[in-house]
Amino acid sequence: MTSDQFAVFTCDAGERVDPLFVSVLLWSTAPPTVRIVHSGQACNVEEERYSERVYTIKEGETLELQCLVTGHPRPQIRWTKTAGGASDRQGDSTLLNETLKITNISRHLGGRYYCKAENGLGSPAIRSIRVDVYYLDDPMITVHQSVGESKEHFYFERTVFLRCVANSNPPVHYTWRRGREALTQGSDAGVEIYEPFFTQGETKILKLKNLRPQDYAKYTCISSVRSVCGIGDKSAHFILNNRTAPPSIKLLLDDPLIVNPGETITLVCVASGGDPPPTLEWVRQGGEELPKKSVVNGGTLTIPGITVDDGGSYSCVASNNVGNPAKKSTTILVRGLRKGRFWITPDPYHNDDNIQIGREVKISCQVEATPPEELQFSWLKNGRPLRSSERMVITHTDIDITPGTTNLDIIDLKFTDFGTYTCVASLRNGGTPEISIDVNISSTTVPPELSVPRGRSNLIAQEGDTVDLQCLVSGKPKPIILWSRVEESGAAAAAAATVILMPDGLEQTESYDGVLRISNVTREMSGTYRCQTSQYNGFNVKPREALIQLVVQFPPTVEPVYTEIRQALGRAFSLTCRLLRAHPARLLRYEWKLGSRLLTVGQFSDQRDDTSYLVKALNREGYGEYTCDITNEAGAGRCTFLVTGKAYAPEFYYDTYSALWQNRPRVYGFKLQWTQMEPNSVDRILAYRLGIRQMGQSRWWEQEIPMEGTIQKGELLTYNLTELIKPESYLVRLTPITRYGEGDATDRIITYSAPVNPHLREFQCGFEDEAVCLFSQDKTDVFDWTRHSAATRNTKYTPNTGPSSDHAGSKQGFYMYIETSRPRLEEDKARLLSPTFNMNSKISSSVTNNPTYCFAFYYHMYGKHIGALNVFLRQKGQTVTDTSVWSLIGNQGDRWRQAKVNIHPTAAFQMVMEGVRGGGIEGDIAIDDVTIEEGECKDPPPNNLRSLAPPSSPHIWQLCVTLSLALIGRQR
Repeated sequence: MTSDQFAVFTCDAGERVDPLFVSVLLWSTAPPTVRIVHSGQACNVEEERYSERVYTIKEGETLELQCLVTGHPRPQIRWTKTAGGASDRQGDSTLLNETLKITNISRHLGGRYYCKAENGLGSPAIRSIRVDVYYLDDPMITVHQSVGESKEHFYFERTVFLRCVANSNPPVHYTWRRGREALTQGSDAGVEIYEPFFTQGETKILKLKNLRPQDYAKYTCISSVRSVCGIGDKSAHFILNNRTAPPSIKLLLDDPLIVNPGETITLVCVASGGDPPPTLEWVRQGGEELPKKSVVNGGTLTIPGITVDDGGSYSCVASNNVGNPAKKSTTILVRGLRKGRFWITPDPYHNDDNIQIGREVKISCQVEATPPEELQFSWLKNGRPLRSSERMVITHTDIDITPGTTNLDIIDLKFTDFGTYTCVASLRNGGTPEISIDVNISSTTVPPELSVPRGRSNLIAQEGDTVDLQCLVSGKPKPIILWSRVEESGAAAAAAATVILMPDGLEQTESYDGVLRISNVTREMSGTYRCQTSQYNGFNVKPREALIQLVVQFPPTVEPVYTEIRQALGRAFSLTCRLLRAHPARLLRYEWKLGSRLLTVGQFSDQRDDTSYLVKALNREGYGEYTCDITNEAGAGRCTFLVTGKAYAPEFYYDTYSALWQNRPRVYGFKLQWTQMEPNSVDRILAYRLGIRQMGQSRWWEQEIPMEGTIQKGELLTYNLTELIKPESYLVRLTPITRYGEGDATDRIITYSAPVNPHLREFQCGFEDEAVCLFSQDKTDVFDWTRHSAATRNTKYTPNTGPSSDHAGSKQGFYMYIETSRPRLEEDKARLLSPTFNMNSKISSSVTNNPTYCFAFYYHMYGKHIGALNVFLRQKGQTVTDTSVWSLIGNQGDRWRQAKVNIHPTAAFQMVMEGVRGGGIEGDIAIDDVTIEEGECKDPPPNNLRSLAPPSSPHIWQLCVTLSLALIGRQR
């Protein structure tokens, strides 16, 4: 295609016309509208009465929904999902796209999907569709039996229940067979089939009363969803005999099982009863996974190299779908010692925390042990065994108390008692190393003291630094230091229940050297920190503590961080940089620059939190990047303003009526329309650069479209593209040009679409496609026509009315009908509008005869309350007129009939189908297979009530560009 191929076009009449540029002064902005259509693998799309549309799809198929929007500027589209009426947070999905596509859809993705379109005008437009995912799982048969004793008659009655369960959507239908015999309620006196009222169709129970020999047989449960969505039936089998019994098991091991770390253990579970033979499974308590290195072989579980973390409760579960599963558990105890701690308690009868000659002192040692009953302690003094005596009293807590604790009470401390005492913890049967804890008692054993180094109580750091908080601890033995954060005094009451976490996310952090290091400190870490001595691994006395205040300085936070400002030459404007927060917030300075050129400097007052710079008259040198730096001791925050004269991007208008036309067989034309975003914010737009590229190719053709005068906001601009090759698509780029230069460009893709009927000789619509051949609902009527198929129609709701199939006799085929059930009232009207058809533009004014077309359709008017079906010809000339061309009243029987009528439009026209509700609910009216053909109707049926005389007719689909009123203003 050459550059001039879209610069000119030729009409069918043969005249050569210059490229058409039109500007229509319209406020073309419009709030969004939205509708949802489907193009995926739906089983059915049903219009539910008065509520929502339902899209039915088989699990595993592809869901594809398209959100069709109108509105200018082009609305932003967002897909969201809820499930069961409540937000599905785990699967909450948001998609910013016109098409929602889910491949291999699963059942949990069913629910209500919303399409929301908004463009800042009016309220957002929202439409929803409920996706119903159909599936059928394999059924499962479980067997239960009851044995009742009747002493008066000295016999046992044995009743067996076979329960069939299958997960499905829609609800499953069950069928039972015994061998090849179909079982139904009443077919056998010894068999009862019922559905528990509380299960809502989820199960079907076969009850065999007072079990008989013939009841020992093979039973089959067939689950079915009646082949909806092509889902086939599924079945399960169970053989009932006189050996059928629930499972029983036994464990071939000790309970509890006590093992040493690193050993390989084997848990053996065997079935001791049950028919059919049960399956065995090992599980851990609480649903925890089995150890990764474990090996399961039937009822045998082997765990090599067992660790402490592998200990706990293990259960063997046996099931054979008869009765309840059998379960037996055992506990594995892995020997181990951990968390050894000690503390020294001074004489409790004295207020002094020091250890002194002649007073009592107690040394305590604590260890967690598994199993706790094997824990044993021993004491050493200076490496020699120590036994309990009158002055050295050794006690242990009960073995049932964990963790285990041992105490050494030294009564009347003497100088000879000074030394190193060792607490040794071990397990009676070994298997794990012992734990030894040394405690030194001497004249230098003193309680701890805590302090903060001079000048370190108030620390100032800058964001991003590494800071060390330090507490000096003295005493022997030196205790562990616990760090925590302290609630600020002013907020303590308001947040009494709130715990401020440490930077590592814990409530407390241990330190063995008294130093808390915080890397990459942030402003949120400012506050008061407490260091205190622990009451373990040290003296068991009141904790010593100290406080450190940390202040984190950070540079000013400002807004806007970056913004673009578009201005025309000669205009005045102001730039403002706002301070949001800073620490310290004093002695703040600001500095304005244009590029590297300093404009002004200053200092903030206490009353201001922003600074502004005024440009009195913008010149060419005034374009560029303006920066404002606000600084404090910690650094600077910067506002950046890019001042430019670039024009904003144009906004393509996507709702052009009949934008695409065909005037020759191999080419097509397209009416390109757009508005200019904020045209008055910059200099006058002098021209647009139009670029066009055929999709799949790299070469661009460009052309300038000159502009005269000033473009107004909301002004709709039009340029006709011609000589586009069918069926190619094109990428179009539009760039505004001012004296500053080129502005922002906008792209859109133009896609060729064939007419509704590809033969171009007639219009046909059977309503099989969800787009319903571009038919639309009249927004001024009382209610709407509904697209439906007989396969999904709820005949229980409105019996004795409506069709049982479409016109072709298919129950899967679609038609349009009016639903006259509640809340519809008598004389309520529903109007369905056809697409608008344009008249042939090449008809000269000398032609006096009007064209004739045959409008035909099939109707179904069955029911004792049928109202009326009316057809109007709506012509769109200088005014819109509706002319009645056909009408029929009352019950016409349970069959489809055809109506034909000749119409003689003189302007663009639509056909209006009006259904009127009669006196009751049995008044559904349906239509199907609508056609418009050239020429007179042939053999119109007798119920064709109105017809107009036919003159000769031109081709209904022959189109040429209509030069409308806008051509007067700007044709070049």
